[in-house]
Amino acid sequence: MLPMHKFSGYLSNERKMSDLLTTFSKKIEVDTIIRDTFDKVVVLRFGRASDLTCLQLDHILSKAARDVSKFATVALVDVDSEEIQVYVKYFDITLIPSTVFFFNAHHMKMDYGTADHTKWIGSFLSKQDFIDVVEAIFRGAMKGKLIVNSPLPPERIPKFQILYKDV
Repeated sequence: MLPMHKFSGYLSNERKMSDLLTTFSKKIEVDTIIRDTFDKVVVLRFGRASDLTCLQLDHILSKAARDVSKFATVALVDVDSEEIQVYVKYFDITLIPSTVFFFNAHHMKMDYGTADHTKWIGSFLSKQDFIDVVEAIFRGAMKGKLIVNSPLPPERIPKFQILYKDV
């Protein structure tokens, strides 16, 4: 895992990694990329540009974006935008960063061995982990699957205690 102190300078002095990727703050922008992207995985990172874990993930996403560009499009979504709250509620984005995947307007799910298959919570440990996940989603989607198994071993998947409201 990358050390957090490496990203602390991005908050004030240096250009943020999030500046290198398209950032959406309007619902219509998110709707459009999901609806109008064909035969590519749409990767949407929900988070904040000021959050250190988001910066760590943004660094990985920006480094990998070119490598996956033939089969994926990567974008960031600002969870603090009022217009985006419909997605925040729908995908139950309570922990950031959360990464959601789509293919041909279908929400893609992945079995990570956790209770939540709808999104990746936290940062990837490496650029290669991210590429492996996106490639597995792409290959499964091309075969018509809406849920695929994670290619990552359990020790490379962040673990969170998920508490469900009103259960």
